[in-house]
Amino acid sequence: MDRHIIGGKGRPAARPAALRPGGVTAPSVTAVTPSTPQVRHLLVDESSAGQRLDNFLMRCLKGVPKTHVYRVIRSGEVRLNKGRAAADTRVQAGDDVRVPPVRMAEPAAKAAPPRGFEVLFEDDCLLAIDKPAGVAVHGGSGVSFGVIEQLRAARPEARFLELVHRLDRETSGVLLLAKKRSALTALQDQFRARDTGKSYAALVLGRWPARLKVIDVPLHKYLKPDGERRVRASTAGDEQAKRAITLVKVVQAFDAFTLLDVSIKTGRTHQIRVHLAHEGHAIVGDDKYGDFEFNKALARGTALPGHRFEGMFLHARRLAFAHPVDGHRIEIEAPLPPACAALLQHLGD
Repeated sequence: MDRHIIGGKGRPAARPAALRPGGVTAPSVTAVTPSTPQVRHLLVDESSAGQRLDNFLMRCLKGVPKTHVYRVIRSGEVRLNKGRAAADTRVQAGDDVRVPPVRMAEPAAKAAPPRGFEVLFEDDCLLAIDKPAGVAVHGGSGVSFGVIEQLRAARPEARFLELVHRLDRETSGVLLLAKKRSALTALQDQFRARDTGKSYAALVLGRWPARLKVIDVPLHKYLKPDGERRVRASTAGDEQAKRAITLVKVVQAFDAFTLLDVSIKTGRTHQIRVHLAHEGHAIVGDDKYGDFEFNKALARGTALPGHRFEGMFLHARRLAFAHPVDGHRIEIEAPLPPACAALLQHLGD
């Protein structure tokens, strides 16, 4: 399918979803001023059925920091049908969600204009775009307008549009969205069952040993004191760690770098970044698990004479899955971003 751009320049900002005819709407929430927070009860409607509790609350509580949402869930202050529930509990239509008093930020005076994203595939059920690096997939944690908010603003006629999966803000490449609830649930089932094929291009520091093809190291997710999430390779006896498997193949070796083709058999947070760094070969430009001094020198143009590179070289280049309607196999690819391609060209000269 030919690529095209959606949400380009010159289009007026869309009206809020709740005011659009047939637009995507969030569950109805009574407005509360910052000076009068109070307990609220949210009724889950059909369009929100099947969502994780944390995602449902973040969609309802615009302006509340993500870390605070997780805090009130963990403390038990959020009640689902009068009982405690974990962040990953799936809500159902008709569920009652009790929300404790929270202070919400004042609404923004004006929404950001829709941004253009390159479309890689689209039909009646699905939309796949090439997500640029540096763009969050959804709002929250200081980000007002992520990919999903921008796409909804660009497509006010859409009755349903949801993320099927996520990519890190710093990661570029194929991002899949569903245009129907049935497609969303079917695709999420595939992701949970690991029936999809995901491949990434990653440039790492140093010479990757060709014999190292499988990384099977459990990962432990935790929060820093400031609420930011981090992941570490687990130690023996860590009961909170989850198994994570990454497959690695050398594509091209340079003097001080290696281009890898990476696929994952599990979908843990920051899995590729942590696994590669754990093996002593951090991803170029990784600001969480990488070589921070080298990254700064690379961005300044002092690490590689005559060339500067900013950002992280991790690109979701391929995604394969079964179509949720007829089951035929679909394979979507996204080309390397120009900055990554230029860096490889420089290294090869």
